[in-house]
Amino acid sequence: MLDSTHDPRPHAVVIGSGFGGLAAAVRLSARGWRVSVVEKLDAAGGRAYVYRQDGFTFDGGPTIITAPYLLEELWAMCGKTMSDDITLKRMDPFYEIRFDDGTVFRAFDDVQRMKAEVARINPSQVEGFERCIADSEKIYEVAFAKLADQPFHSFWSMLKEAPDMLRLGGMRSVFSKVSDYFTDEKLRVAFSFHPLLIGGNPLTTTAYYCLIQHLERLHGVHYAMGGTGAIAAGLVRLAEGNGAQFRYNAEVAEITVKNGRASGVRLTNGETIAADIVVSNADPAWTYSRLLKTQKRKRWTDGKLSRAKYSMSLFVWYFGTNRRFEDVYHHAMVLGPRYEGLLRDIFSGKPLVNDMSLYLHRPSASDPSVAPPGCDAFYVLSPVPNLTSGTDWAAEAEAYRARVQKRLEETIMPGLGETIITSRVLTPQDFRDRLLSYQGAAFAMQPQLFQSAWFRPHNKSEEVEGLFLVGAGTHPGAGVPGVISSAKILDELVPAGAEFIRR
Repeated sequence: MLDSTHDPRPHAVVIGSGFGGLAAAVRLSARGWRVSVVEKLDAAGGRAYVYRQDGFTFDGGPTIITAPYLLEELWAMCGKTMSDDITLKRMDPFYEIRFDDGTVFRAFDDVQRMKAEVARINPSQVEGFERCIADSEKIYEVAFAKLADQPFHSFWSMLKEAPDMLRLGGMRSVFSKVSDYFTDEKLRVAFSFHPLLIGGNPLTTTAYYCLIQHLERLHGVHYAMGGTGAIAAGLVRLAEGNGAQFRYNAEVAEITVKNGRASGVRLTNGETIAADIVVSNADPAWTYSRLLKTQKRKRWTDGKLSRAKYSMSLFVWYFGTNRRFEDVYHHAMVLGPRYEGLLRDIFSGKPLVNDMSLYLHRPSASDPSVAPPGCDAFYVLSPVPNLTSGTDWAAEAEAYRARVQKRLEETIMPGLGETIITSRVLTPQDFRDRLLSYQGAAFAMQPQLFQSAWFRPHNKSEEVEGLFLVGAGTHPGAGVPGVISSAKILDELVPAGAEFIRR
């Protein structure tokens, strides 16, 4: 069924404009589909939404780009070049990790410099580092380069890859595998924390995600000048250049279904939009439990969704200062005294604990456009339990923010309090209410073995024909490379517009 319009192209409605939804809109519109993107918020970006206040620009969520070629492909599909629209700056080093005793570890793409860093921490660990990076490359070649943009909606497709998956240690956790390479506790942390970037617990996330180390070295860690929101804006322009239309302040209440097939969406204001296919960039748990709540579901029932294990949430404090903190690097991690114990507390859903580990982003170190002259823009992120912990964030947010500030003042930002001139926070409650994230989880389902690949919500829905899923909660998973790859999978599942019409 075609929507009532003179445009003869088949119609796709995309729910949500996070990076997955934006990449889907670009790909579908470039392949001959008429695309309508409906977004609950007042601007595009989803978790990459941009906050602007008091002359400061704050990226809402993702702050790094680790596989720019995936974005370059989207510009190329439209006959354009990304560098004409977006300027990426390669980070060198990638980031700095400050341990609780004040020791600092810096991560580089150059292997020799990394060896020197490892040797500075513990000279006996260099051989383990060499084994670590060799295995990371092997895992990357299979789990990412080969499989990240391939659909896993068939159980047999997973069985075909099972021997490689087992050989690469998929049954083990990232932390367990990294512990084979290093006996030094600091290095175990430095080489195993990466799953936290995609919502995973290093103690339980499948060892496939050791691939992130090679991904960073191979493609680099980049910052988009103007902030990550500049990439979201660029993707909107790409899609609009292909005729895609964006509607903001347009929340979807229901995916409509006719004869077992998605037929469009109904908005919360009662308006219906007909479509030939629907692509949901919403959290899969929200998609199934709320947008398809009247449909009988075979696999993703409310019970199954409630039993799944969801990622931690995040407390994010955005703030600007009236002076610059030149000693603070662009990407810095300020770790607390505990690692394994803190991870267990966060992912077990316990109430807030007293200690914390922080990621501090200082984009104004590289990009003067995000802060007024002489000022600095920051966001500091603290992993916290999702809403299953029962924490009342309306009551706790300011007290927790003050604890974060105190920790920064005690470590790398002395005198911070007297310099703050603008501030805002994002809590797990905002992830639930503003971003419609199940349980307030920041990254949907955890990337554990039995919640990955075929076990994860499929890109092609098993519940309703003509419904497709992109974004962090579906295959291959969270993180900018993952969500961009989830949209690339649509090329395998959805025919080009002209071919769809001929069917």
